[in-house]
Amino acid sequence: MSGFYKKHITYITDHAITADKRRYVDSAEIPKHYFNADRYGKQPFTTMPRKWKDAVAKYSLDTILKHGTLPWTIQQNYYWLVNAFKKHDTIAILRISANLAHYIADAHVPLHLTLNHDGQLSGQEGIHALWESRLPEYFGNQYKVKPLKARYISNPLTEAFAVCHSSFKSADTVLRLQRLLNKRIPFENRYAMIQRGEKKVKDYSPEYCRAYNKMLTGMVERRMQMAVISVGSYWFSAWVDAGQPTLKL
Repeated sequence: MSGFYKKHITYITDHAITADKRRYVDSAEIPKHYFNADRYGKQPFTTMPRKWKDAVAKYSLDTILKHGTLPWTIQQNYYWLVNAFKKHDTIAILRISANLAHYIADAHVPLHLTLNHDGQLSGQEGIHALWESRLPEYFGNQYKVKPLKARYISNPLTEAFAVCHSSFKSADTVLRLQRLLNKRIPFENRYAMIQRGEKKVKDYSPEYCRAYNKMLTGMVERRMQMAVISVGSYWFSAWVDAGQPTLKL
């Protein structure tokens, strides 16, 4: 498997964001990237049924679609990948692998698991891009993300909910720490003109990003590491469930 994915790493890399691009042309794609767990009460991972039909029966299809289908999307793409492996369909394997990896990575971002996904409910608009994009851009070259040994996932849906639950537990910390930081750094010092390509745009200042990154004590790096091993484990498990077919290099 390692040889197969390494050979096609350029395709995987190029299509890692294809799922995001689809959101702009297909509205049905949008709810696949998040799961507003706090919409379902104080103990959402206790009250929410795991099976899709049971969740829809309890909360209605409209509600589930409005507040996100991320864990079920991971499950669906997993079984699509199993079938692609069984059929020895290299193009489908790569396409679905890239999509599945994207959704798994989304599930590791705390703000993908809350109604207050961009701080819009607490006057913290822009925090999503700050946590998910700005900090990795600034500090990603310092991350020590390692390719660890994949493990077999016996129940892809249960695992998806476990990942979402883990991220959800960090969402409040992500928001709370920024509120504390905003009390320390005046508004005029939070932003700067940053060069992006040929343009300069207003974005969070280096000083602000460094301070927030320090407060998070490596959270972004840790969750990226978790996402890496999770993606590899889902790919490996799908291959095992497909009967461990020989992959054409």
